[in-house]
Amino acid sequence: MESKEVIQKFRDTGALLEGHFVLTSGLHSGSYLQCALVLQHPRVAEAFGQSIAEHFLAENIQTVVSPAIGGLIIGHEVARSLGARFIWTERENGKMVLRRGFSVTPGERVLVIEDVVTTGGSTRETVAALQANGANVVGASSIIDRSSGRADVGVPRSALATLDVSSVESANCEACKRGEPAIKPGSRKQ
Repeated sequence: MESKEVIQKFRDTGALLEGHFVLTSGLHSGSYLQCALVLQHPRVAEAFGQSIAEHFLAENIQTVVSPAIGGLIIGHEVARSLGARFIWTERENGKMVLRRGFSVTPGERVLVIEDVVTTGGSTRETVAALQANGANVVGASSIIDRSSGRADVGVPRSALATLDVSSVESANCEACKRGEPAIKPGSRKQ
């Protein structure tokens, strides 16, 4: 799937929002990708998952892991396309961990999948949690890379589409300076 087609799917489903937003990272931005709006369509989610999976067919991926909650749908679709197991990490006391009886074995070939990467924080934390449990994290991927390739998650990373969208600290946010209220539309409110 071409990058332009991915972005068009976001536009067609109203998942590419414009305004004043506080991202999960705490940064402010004039645009927000509400992946739930595009991933609510199973055929679109399946197509995105297949496209990501195509890049990893030769990697012998045993398990796909996503950080909850944003990466769950796309991670499941990638795992299905690869014929791999799917599990996820969640925050416990502010730290990304495997819960719900999920585990990995030493050397298990794992791929981390996220919906959107801005700073790479959730992906990086998921990679660290898996490596601490002995997994061989062979790579990471997402539907969208908002970092323009700058986010370092500690393993090779790819995305179906890359956007160069400004994300700034609140102190440097022009919308904040104008007094415009910021909206935090993501799943994590803290």
